[in-house]
Amino acid sequence: MNKMHPNARTVTVRASRSKFFGYLGAIILCLIGWYVTSVLVDSPALPTPFETWPVLVENIPALLPEFWVSLYRVVIAMTIGTVIGVPLGLMIGRAPRADAVFAPVLFLLYPIPKIVLLPVLLVLLGLADAPKIVLIALTIFFQITMTARDAARAVPEASILSVRSLGGNRLDVYRHVIVPASMPELFTALRIGSGTAIAILFFAESIAGSSGLGWFIVDAWGMINYPRMFAGIIAMAVLGVIIYELLEFLERRLTRWRRAGIS
Repeated sequence: MNKMHPNARTVTVRASRSKFFGYLGAIILCLIGWYVTSVLVDSPALPTPFETWPVLVENIPALLPEFWVSLYRVVIAMTIGTVIGVPLGLMIGRAPRADAVFAPVLFLLYPIPKIVLLPVLLVLLGLADAPKIVLIALTIFFQITMTARDAARAVPEASILSVRSLGGNRLDVYRHVIVPASMPELFTALRIGSGTAIAILFFAESIAGSSGLGWFIVDAWGMINYPRMFAGIIAMAVLGVIIYELLEFLERRLTRWRRAGIS
């Protein structure tokens, strides 16, 4: 039976405790800043946390279905973009001929804000989940492909030659050198991309949708129910934190070798 080393368990407990108190402190600071700003602005459009909290609790039954819809869209879209983008990026990063073909295309299309494609996707795919998922997946795809390409290009040739000298083939090089070496940069790109994905989700759901947190927020805004609107904003912030922490968890699981020297 595998048992966690006492020192490793202590490090894990300390890290969890530190993260908990870090989030607690951040929440307190945000609430204080929110309250002070609300008092200074003195506008119905910016209710205080004390006005928003009861509305948030009251709307939990209405928020939960929209929350799960938004979570589903983001997770599926980020998964699709990553599954397609990582192999392509790693491949063109290590293959000069493929890089010569694909890199100019990436450089040309990457700067284009993908949100401008929403009208086209709505015409082609309708108003359901598909256009929102495709839009987010496209954004993540370009970000993760560019990162994977650059990370693969940065792998030292000496590391690759060491595997080759032991009789490793191309698959062994990718498995034992390129993928592990690129993993930290890929997760950094995903964490950054998660914020972009949430922002695109909001625009897509608010402009063309009848479900999801983006729609919930804009619907409350349209009814001039600002506490309800901020309840939706809080729910979307929680969604972002969940996605971020999920990526943190996956990175810890998939890059254990980075902490191999920690006793």
